[in-house]
Formats: sequence, C-alpha cells, structure tokens
Amino acid sequence: MKAKKFNVEAFICGGASILAFLLLWQWAASFTQVGKLIPGPVTTLINFLKSFVVPIGQHTILFHVGVSLLRVLAGYILAAVLGICVGLVMGWFKILEAVMKPLIEVLRPIPAIAWIPISIVWLGLGEKSKLFIMFLSAFMVIVMNTYDGARRVDEVYVGAARMLGANDFTVFRTIVFPASVPQIFTGLQNALSVAWMTVLAAEMVRSSEGVGWIIVMGMDNGNTAQILVGMVCISLMGFVLAMIMRRIERKLCAWNIREL
Repeated sequence: MKAKKFNVEAFICGGASILAFLLLWQWAASFTQVGKLIPGPVTTLINFLKSFVVPIGQHTILFHVGVSLLRVLAGYILAAVLGICVGLVMGWFKILEAVMKPLIEVLRPIPAIAWIPISIVWLGLGEKSKLFIMFLSAFMVIVMNTYDGARRVDEVYVGAARMLGANDFTVFRTIVFPASVPQIFTGLQNALSVAWMTVLAAEMVRSSEGVGWIIVMGMDNGNTAQILVGMVCISLMGFVLAMIMRRIERKLCAWNIREL
C-alpha cells in the first residue's frame, strides 16, 4: 500500500511540474521576447498534430517515426544478440574475460557519434553506416550490464550445482544465465534509450527521412517549430519504448521487479 501511495504522489507531483513548465513556457512565448525565438507549447502541439496529415518533406510524421524506429531496432537487435553473448562469456569464463575486457574498456568511453566519420569511410553514406552507429550506441551498454550480472552470481548456488555433478556448461545454462537476466534487462532498457537518442546523429549522415532528419532540416531552414516537432516525437517515442521494455520485464522477471 505504501509503494502504491508513493507512486500516485510521484505521478501527481511529476504531472504538476510538467504543467507548471508548460504554463511558464506559454507565458514566456506569449508575453516576452522569447516568443520571437521559440513558439509556445500550444503552437508546437498544433504543428505536431498537423504533421500527421501535412507532410514534412515528402512524408508525414508517422512515416518518419517508422523509418527511425526501423533503423534503431535493426542496430539494437544485433547489439542485443551479440552484447548478451559477449557479456555472459566475459563475465563467466576467466580466460575470455582477461582477453576481451581490456578491449571493451578501451572502446567503451568512445561515444557512438565519434564513429560517424569512420562509418562513412568504411560503409559509405547509406543505411549501413546508420546501422553501424545504432549498433555501437547499444552494444557497449548491453555488454557491460550483462557482464556485471554474470559476475554477481551467488557462488553458493554454483558450488551446490558442482557438488551435484553439474559441469561448466550446465552451471552456465541453469544458474549463470537465469541469475543474469535482471541485469540483462537493465542493460537492454538503457541501451534502447541510448540508441533512440543517438538516432539524431545517425540520421545526420545523408538522410532524407526520419525524426533526426526533421530536426536537422528544421535547423538548416531556421524552422524552430519543425525542430520542436521532431523533439516531441523523440521524447514521446522514447517514453513509449521504455514503457514497452518495462512491461516485458514485468512479464519475464516478475520475481525481480525494479521500481519505476
């Protein structure tokens, strides 16, 4: 009951803070010089709703969102498969940890957008370079979270399994992997958020559609309203993707639910 009450209070407080921000923004846009630099939330909402029927470029907003989602999910799924495998074997097998972790630690601090020039040289200006950037943005996050999960397996369970005659593969399959699942989901959720935020940088590489393209073209044309429409799309879709991942986690890891 206390947790439920806390969540309700947090929702009310969060809603009140957002409402206060929107009211302050609208007042500033309507009665100060701020309105010359940026449209208010009402104008932004109107432009956002219009974008569902009025094309931005050659397509409406739903098409741009769909293109960005496909780019993000393509790189994200590849990063999830490889990242989970690398993180598990690196966290459980000491020899592989000694070989792979130094390389991961060297590459991890490099932001995905820093690879854009190299991705152009290696893969050209097409979709492959965008997929590469999306992959990198998610891969390191998933690897490190999975690695932490595999390292934190309770040695008591491992010792008990070995006493019962379990070999390394059986211990890995029945104890290490299941115990790592909560941490894996943490990495998957964080990586999806990072990949979605990185879509703007990826779509700056010779793109003619996508949410990032909307923002870049708005910047090139000095169209602040279009920039805000793109930002609203990124914010809303990021929230929706996070909620979807949280619901999947609640279904698959009901025994280890993290608070919102």
